[in-house]
Amino acid sequence: DLPLVAAVPGPPDWLPHAHSVKEWQRLAPTLHANRLLTEAGVMSLGHLCALHGKIAQLYAAGESPTGHMMAQYRGLANDFGLTPVAQGKVRPSGEEKPGNRFAANGKRGA
Repeated sequence: DLPLVAAVPGPPDWLPHAHSVKEWQRLAPTLHANRLLTEAGVMSLGHLCALHGKIAQLYAAGESPTGHMMAQYRGLANDFGLTPVAQGKVRPSGEEKPGNRFAANGKRGA
């Protein structure tokens, strides 16, 4: 288990533009509240937000992002459980995985 961040961190200074900062301000509190933002994940969140900002910037300029950019974005979003499919795969830090309710407490049937 990686240590959770103690409080919602502010956006890093290196985020390239307003779209990136706005995405950080949207995601960081949600991830923190759901115990999904660890000290080790802060940098990845920054990259996700920077990439989101670049994609938004391209769309605003009437251009389209590359397939590679979209694949990278999707991968980072999945890492944080931010897509419907990924939500079932990501557990909050420190949460115990439920046991097998069908297990017979170590006993085998005869």
